[in-house]
Amino acid sequence: MIETNDLSKQFNNDFWAVDGVTLNVQPGQILALLGQNGAGKTTTVRMLTALLRPTRGCARVAGYDVVKNQKDVRSNVGVLTEQHGLYMRMTGVEYLEFFGKVYGLGPQARKVRSDYLMQYFGMADVAPRRCGEYSKGMKQKLALARALLHDPPVLLLDEPTSAMDPESSRLVRDEIARLRSSQRTIIICTHNLAEAEALADSIAIIYRGRVLLHGTLDELKRIVLGPVEYEAKFARDFDAGNLDLPPGVTLAARSANSLRFRIEAPQAVNPVLVHALTSRNAPLVSFQEVPRKLEQVYLKTMADAQGVAYAA
Repeated sequence: MIETNDLSKQFNNDFWAVDGVTLNVQPGQILALLGQNGAGKTTTVRMLTALLRPTRGCARVAGYDVVKNQKDVRSNVGVLTEQHGLYMRMTGVEYLEFFGKVYGLGPQARKVRSDYLMQYFGMADVAPRRCGEYSKGMKQKLALARALLHDPPVLLLDEPTSAMDPESSRLVRDEIARLRSSQRTIIICTHNLAEAEALADSIAIIYRGRVLLHGTLDELKRIVLGPVEYEAKFARDFDAGNLDLPPGVTLAARSANSLRFRIEAPQAVNPVLVHALTSRNAPLVSFQEVPRKLEQVYLKTMADAQGVAYAA
């Protein structure tokens, strides 16, 4: 649904805001695009919406070339930008009515979609009020409603839960997950790593216009943080001095009542390892994976890119 090949954008003849981005996002998938401010995320999104012409490379969105088929690209994409672009003197109803016309929706379709979205986001009561009177969270929800108004197959969302209270953020995350299940393709640019971890099927980390890593979270964990670790906890002190470890398992750390193992192939090895422990009458209380977060992957990737030490 979204494919780019060597997508690049140069400004002022010497600055490459985006340099060689190659991505592929399938129908029904969510890609989280992560990076520092100024890394090139917004420029990438603008090229994917046919608002900026690439300097080099190409991109197709919903089957349309972003240079040759600009109108078709825009009609198949819903965009939530960091700057909402609301018309403050319009009411919420007028705002969605205006964009419904821009998207070519008929009068009945405009009303049905507008009423549904305002109701869904809990804004039916404030729909007659001017946008300038809305809180930051209400403005964010109205901008998201605008992006969804024409029911597009592709969504490009820049900080979709920014300025929202926890309840509204949960509502938006649930809606994004629901949209994915209906075979929409979604790119989320966000600094909220927990949100990206919860929603994304794949993750791309961009730095100075280049994609440093792209893959599923499990793939990135293995690439950046190494083999997965499991911790065995015991009810009392356990002497593991003569424990015979299966191939592909190394002892990473130990204490009086716990052992931590680094394991290359958990599905194959874990049953053998647990059997080895229980056959030694180990008073095993729990055996579980040591949690590793996207934050660790992101911070280590950024530290490596900048040539600084990563403090875990």
